[in-house]
Amino acid sequence: MTPSDGAAAALVVDVLEHHPVIDGHNDLIWHARKHHGYDWDQFDVGGDLSGTGVHTDLTRMRAGGVGAQFWSVYVPSRLTADEILTATFEQIDAVHALVGKYADRMALATGAADVEAAWSTGRIASLLGAEGGHQIGGSLAVLRAMQALGVRYLTLTHNDNVAWADSATDRPALGGLSDFGRQVVAEMNRIGVLVDLSHVSAQVMRQALAISTAPVIFSHSSARAVCPHPRNVPDDVLAGLKVNGGVCMVTFVPWFVTPAVHEWDLATQDAAWSVGIDPRDVSTYQPFAEERALTVPPPRSTVADVVAHLEHVREVAGIEHVGLGGDYDGVEWLPEGLDDVSGYPRLLVALAERGWSREDLAALTCRNTLRVLSDAGCRSTGSAPA
Repeated sequence: MTPSDGAAAALVVDVLEHHPVIDGHNDLIWHARKHHGYDWDQFDVGGDLSGTGVHTDLTRMRAGGVGAQFWSVYVPSRLTADEILTATFEQIDAVHALVGKYADRMALATGAADVEAAWSTGRIASLLGAEGGHQIGGSLAVLRAMQALGVRYLTLTHNDNVAWADSATDRPALGGLSDFGRQVVAEMNRIGVLVDLSHVSAQVMRQALAISTAPVIFSHSSARAVCPHPRNVPDDVLAGLKVNGGVCMVTFVPWFVTPAVHEWDLATQDAAWSVGIDPRDVSTYQPFAEERALTVPPPRSTVADVVAHLEHVREVAGIEHVGLGGDYDGVEWLPEGLDDVSGYPRLLVALAERGWSREDLAALTCRNTLRVLSDAGCRSTGSAPA
């Protein structure tokens, strides 16, 4: 029996009160760099920024039941090596500054204990994830320095290959991981940094799963069987999470979740290539896609499309291996009903109406991710209590 609309809503309120959402990926920090120079006084995310085009602020995070956020400390791979390193540490610094600015409502977290401590004081836990292996500059020492500053996952690639790993959206160069790539995975396991397999090729996914001694994550990826985008996770890899213990944090990006939007995006990529724009370069492709959307509107993407991915991941990997990674402020538009960070309750109600239990929803929102943080040895700093 599935609950009525009212019962489903009440169930979700109860779940979020005790098991808030831990979201795997949010690009607000890069938005703050591009548009506001990291000026948190001028870019006040403490209030409600609805209607500004920004998807994230503390008011709407509270409304959405978000209790913890992995902030992406992303930088473009097309920068020079020196610029990449500088920008990465500036991104990390910006998260620390953000948490300091709103210390009454936010707390830095580097492990499961910190997350729970933040919740005990009524604050949103802030974790850091670096979105691309290019950000370590081929150096395990840089990786260790990032870990010391609080970074708790590294996405092995972004849209381009790195010298030691193939990307899902680039031409394969290695057939997976190089010997150094395997060293990176081993070092991440050793120091308690989650191996994030979003963005990587399917072969890298398989090889990393085979060698990782700690649970892996997909910080913002969906199911390839539901939508055949190369950024999504094949079923054999999802099944491998049962053995590894990791979690696939399903994303809301429309061209990853809705097959018709994926087809529209493929046509848009072809159009971009024809005028010399590389779709892997977000800085040039995203404005091109937005302009094309004015004359060739993309199809609708909905909450139901995201539900289809969550149900597929649960079916193939198991309820213990599914989570949420919205990618807010990393794309210009989201599925209807999930337009900003306040939308998580709508998604959870839709799942409850399809028979997801309180325990299922709690596993999805945070319990699975908390388990992975603990099992992967992501050490807490003890910085959360006031």
